[in-house]
Formats: sequence, structure tokens, C-alpha cells
Amino acid sequence: MPTESIDKLARKLAEAVPEGLKSVRDDLEQNFRSVLRSSLSRLDLVTREEFDVQQAVLARTREKLTALEQRLKTLEGESAAQAGPGKAGSAKGESAGKKPG
Repeated sequence: MPTESIDKLARKLAEAVPEGLKSVRDDLEQNFRSVLRSSLSRLDLVTREEFDVQQAVLARTREKLTALEQRLKTLEGESAAQAGPGKAGSAKGESAGKKPG
């Protein structure tokens, strides 16, 4: 999270402090800032830029996978057509023609 966002959030939290505690507002704002930074640093976060890059990589990978799946279906169809219906049918006919022993 950018420092600017943390500062903004800490400032808003400090502004929410009741009137009686306004004298310690600056100290509270510093403490809020420190707690937010340390808490967020412990999280395993990525920047928006890193996220967008990975999202683009995933989209390209999906496109390639779809193209490869289509190519495989085409090749399988060509292979089956080259084998011809007689060969595929004869294999089934041979096993169907045998009687259990």
C-alpha cells in the first residue's frame, strides 16, 4: 500500500478521535501510521502493477491453451479420418466376434 494511502488513513483515524483527546492527536496519528505500516508489511501483498502483469500473462496462457486444445482436436480428427472407418470398425468387430471361452 502506498505511503500516501497509509498517511491518509492514519489522518482520518486521528480525526475521529474524540474532542477530549485532541491534544494527543499527533501522537495517535504517528502510532496509527506505524501500526498500519507494520501490519501491512506482514501481509503477502503484490502491487497493482505486478497483479496486472500476471493477469495479462494468465490471459495469454489461456489463449495459447485454447489454441492448443483446438489444434489437438483437429489433429485427432485428421488421424481418425486417415485410419478410415474400416480399421476402426474391424477392431471392434474382431473383439465382438470372439466368444467367451
